[in-house]
Amino acid sequence: MSLKENIEMVKDELNSEEKFFEKAVITERFVKKYKKPLIGAVVAIVVIVVANLGYQASEQNRIESANETLAQLQKNPADKLALAQLETLSPALHDVWVYSQAVSQKNTDELEKLKNSKALIVNDVSSYEAAELKEDVASLENYSEQQKAIYKDLATVMSAVLLMQEGKIDEAHDKLEMIGANSPLAQVASALMHYGVK
Repeated sequence: MSLKENIEMVKDELNSEEKFFEKAVITERFVKKYKKPLIGAVVAIVVIVVANLGYQASEQNRIESANETLAQLQKNPADKLALAQLETLSPALHDVWVYSQAVSQKNTDELEKLKNSKALIVNDVSSYEAAELKEDVASLENYSEQQKAIYKDLATVMSAVLLMQEGKIDEAHDKLEMIGANSPLAQVASALMHYGVK
């Protein structure tokens, strides 16, 4: 290697070291200038992570407690204290339990109370079950007219059956004609139309 090449190589090394030190000084100035906000951001991140972990642990504990309370209710359905505790721990699970008990005991009063439940689909199916247990054609019709009713076609068939029992055959046939051909109850409706009382 020639002397000129050595000098160029030394200059390049000095330039790269100079740039490194320049960036280190800029970083040091930045850290000194924004020291408090950076520390605050790190502390905030740590607090958020710890709070999130605490919330998840608390939520898991609540779910486990709700499941244990439900197991107690399954052993002793008359346990009012466990029922109240379940309502506190998990209102949705409470409503599902009350719904299952109301259906098995054919308790229309409890089903009526559940019409305002916030639990997923409990309010819908309890409305249908209450109308069916009461054998109330008007309630079944109101239910079947709801846009997102789960048992819409079943309510229509049930109201048609009740109308047939009352001797209102033409009204029952009108109800059965409302059931679409792609409905799972289309064959039942067709059978009732053709083989039902005329």
